[in-house]
Amino acid sequence: MTAVVLLTCFVALLSAQQQAFAAEKPHEKKHDVKRHVEALEEQWRKAQLAGDVVTMDKMLADDFIGISMSGQVNTKAQQLERVKTRKLVLTRVDLSDMKVKLVGSVAIVTSQAAVEGTNDSEQMHGLFRYTRIYQRLPNGDWKITSFEATRIHSDKSGGEKKAGPAAPSSSGLRGDAKPGLGR
Repeated sequence: MTAVVLLTCFVALLSAQQQAFAAEKPHEKKHDVKRHVEALEEQWRKAQLAGDVVTMDKMLADDFIGISMSGQVNTKAQQLERVKTRKLVLTRVDLSDMKVKLVGSVAIVTSQAAVEGTNDSEQMHGLFRYTRIYQRLPNGDWKITSFEATRIHSDKSGGEKKAGPAAPSSSGLRGDAKPGLGR
C-alpha cells in the first residue's frame, strides 16, 4: 500500500514538473518566433531596397492582398510587377517602433517606417505606420498575406496628428508612398 501511495505521489510530482516545463517552453518558443518574424521584416526591407523581386515573390503568399494608404488594392502579381517595372523604387526604408503579436499561426506586425523613393516616376517621402500579416504554413514557412499602410501627418508644431482627413503629400500625391506597396 505504501508503495502505491509513493508511486502515485511520484507520478503526480512528475506530471506537475512536466506541466511547469510545458508552460515555460511556449513562452520561450513565442520569443523565438517573434525574433524570426522580426528577421523576416528585415529581409523584406532589404528586398524592397534592392528591388529583389525573387525574394519578394518567395515571401508573399499567392493570395496576398495589400491596401495602400490611398485605398488601392494590390495583389501579389500587381505588387511584384510594380517593383519589376520600377514603377515603385524605394531608396530608404527605416523601421522603428516594431511590435509583433502572435495569434496561433499568424503574426501581426505593426511598425513605423520612414520611406523615400519614387512612385510612378514622382519623388516621394513620408512617415507611415503599417500592419503586415504573416501566416505560418504547415511546412513551417512564413508568408506575407496582407499589408496596409497609413501616412502619419504632422501638425504645425512637428508632432504627430492623431486623426484627420488624408491630405496631399509634399509631392502632390495622395498616398504616394507605403512600405511594400505602390499606390
